[in-house]
Amino acid sequence: MLSLSSVFFLFLSVAISAYGFGSMGPISAAFGGDDSFFCAIDASGKQAIICWGMSPEKTSENFTTIPPMAALSGGQGFMCGITANNSLAYCWDSNGTGNDLVPSFYSNNSYSHIAAGRNHVCAIRGNYYSDNGSGVVDCWDIVDDGSSLNKLTSKQSALFYDQYVSNVQFKSIVSGDGFSCGVVAKQELLFCWGPSSASLGISKISDNFAALTSSRKSLCGIIQLSGEVKCWGKNDSYSDPPSRVRFVSLTGGSRHFCGIRADTHVVECWGGFNSSSIPKSSGFYAIATSDVAACGIREEDLVLDCWFVNETSTPSEYNPPLQLSSPGLCTPTDCNIGEFAFNASALNEPELTNVCIRKDLHICSSCGTNCSSGYFLSSPCTENADRICTSCSLCQNSSCWDVCGLAQVEMKRRHQHQMQKIILILGPSIAGFLLILIGWCLFPYLYFFKAKDGPTKQFRSCIGKKDPESDANADTDPPMLVAQCPGEAQIYRLSELKDATNGFKEFNELGRGSYGFVYRAVLPDGQQVAVKRANAATIIHTNIREFETELEILCNMRHCNIVNLLGYCMEMGERLLVYEYMGHGTLHDHLHGGLSSLSWTLRLRIAMQAAKGLEYLHMEANPPVVHRDVKTSNILLDSDWGARISDFGCSNLNEKDVSDDLKNDVYNFGIVLLEILSGRKAYDVDYSPPNIVEWAVPLIRRGKAAALIDRYVALPRNVEPLLKLADIAESAVRENLNDRPTMRAIADSLEQIVREGLMV
Repeated sequence: MLSLSSVFFLFLSVAISAYGFGSMGPISAAFGGDDSFFCAIDASGKQAIICWGMSPEKTSENFTTIPPMAALSGGQGFMCGITANNSLAYCWDSNGTGNDLVPSFYSNNSYSHIAAGRNHVCAIRGNYYSDNGSGVVDCWDIVDDGSSLNKLTSKQSALFYDQYVSNVQFKSIVSGDGFSCGVVAKQELLFCWGPSSASLGISKISDNFAALTSSRKSLCGIIQLSGEVKCWGKNDSYSDPPSRVRFVSLTGGSRHFCGIRADTHVVECWGGFNSSSIPKSSGFYAIATSDVAACGIREEDLVLDCWFVNETSTPSEYNPPLQLSSPGLCTPTDCNIGEFAFNASALNEPELTNVCIRKDLHICSSCGTNCSSGYFLSSPCTENADRICTSCSLCQNSSCWDVCGLAQVEMKRRHQHQMQKIILILGPSIAGFLLILIGWCLFPYLYFFKAKDGPTKQFRSCIGKKDPESDANADTDPPMLVAQCPGEAQIYRLSELKDATNGFKEFNELGRGSYGFVYRAVLPDGQQVAVKRANAATIIHTNIREFETELEILCNMRHCNIVNLLGYCMEMGERLLVYEYMGHGTLHDHLHGGLSSLSWTLRLRIAMQAAKGLEYLHMEANPPVVHRDVKTSNILLDSDWGARISDFGCSNLNEKDVSDDLKNDVYNFGIVLLEILSGRKAYDVDYSPPNIVEWAVPLIRRGKAAALIDRYVALPRNVEPLLKLADIAESAVRENLNDRPTMRAIADSLEQIVREGLMV
């Protein structure tokens, strides 16, 4: 029995919302190294349990016998919860077995709060949905039965029994390794008891706390007024918490803590944690952490996302199920100031009207006040919806310029606009004066020159366009001809393209590559085009005949899924190609560059259209065109979001056998499909392995393709098309060239997926 001296008192006002080790929430982790596992409450309105683990064999199929849950709390190798229908305590191990983990004399008690420690559980008696929500505490131990199977069982706890504590009414509780702490109803006192409670070092605390959570050897809380974190216990798990940062939720691991920031809802961790792995572009409703990983429920789509405690972990082996999870705990109480009642309609699921098992229940979540980097606040939090964050790529007015770093850009644009207005007003007068002056000065010279040598050409057209006057001298001065482009393609003047690009200024630059620079241009008739200007190295290493051959090929290509050549200019040593303008940039920019995200329907359509563009180059062009540089930055999106293949003009088409090269294009397109599916770059040193093929193919071949799906895009109700996309990608990147499909086969397969409309 514990003496009163081992019980610590702390005056505080606590509205517990911390989800972590020892506290309860909609997501929780069971410790145990590689055998650790997570569970979460789903958002289907049934409050069923979703569980997953480090081992690929640990999936939700192993946990189908677990009843619906109102709240969860994880311990060492086991998980406990309160059942949603009758408020009973229920615990289970990593195999989903839970017959003996609640003592029989507690199995029929109703509980309002539960907290699993390292190898013990404490729970507060009372109905979970009761407005009162306070009661006495029951504690029991979770122990190994001593058999060769290492089976867990339970027994009444002697270490956590205290006569004084057994008579106290608690309203919330947390547990760690050898201690539990409970908040006393009405008096707002915190009692800590158990064999390790003295090591916490809690004394003379005057702060009020909004939330508490524990790690194995430590306890942390969020101070009510400041929102900052304060901790007690073994400091290797909570050293250097973020200062002057407000938090709304905490979770504790073995030797670290993580919290959700009050302003942006992004996650910050401290202690023994690899911070570089934490997602930075998404906010979270709830998080939980074990000794090897942390997982959370993303606020934008309720999708589960996980990251790792240290760099030695292997993220490719740890992937949560593709199911939407509850953003919080379902309760009958009203939401407080600074909270909003979660609205199920935000999920865009017509059949889903509530994420709670009962219609009279709702979920209160903390309001965000700001947005993460790359987004601006477009709407504040209301009673029924959180604040809305919008991508900076959609920033249209001064309300978001400062946040998105666009103020200087806009000032520069306005300055340019003002200068253009001044030029328009003063230009004609100045130009007229200069013409008179030039004419006065040059008149004697021109008169003499004309009298001596006869008429001269004042302008020389771009090479390829015959001048009527040049025909007479064809024998003595033959013009350099380039094959004329069919249809609407034409030859442009160098001066015309200079004016259209503002003198090839940097602010008109769309991109650059080994060939040269690409500029946005506006022609005199208002048409927007893209001008590709060869750099000096390209001009030196490509003779005029090679350029003419390339032009002849490009001019004869016309397809709705390639970027079509409109014309060219060869004047004063310049080599300029004029293409259709693609209003929505590159696929790479949307997948990896922070531009507006692409829906799954659009991603599949882009994949199909890009495949058709390559199919045209491989199968219909004569001779076949080998692209040689198929990648997301060479797939452009037009104003209607149609996909176009670009930068195929420099391919070498004179090889005797182009079959192998065509299959290399197929391989690179397979990488594009993996990027579309996962949102990952083709090579990213922040992942292990960094090569997307080495990461993705083993998962696809093990039937784990769902682990690849980009979790930063709202999931469709039917993920089968995405799994088919993964299979197509896997076939395209096979090592044996003969095992890879043709681009026609890939295009047909993708068209079939899109035609069936499986994304609805």
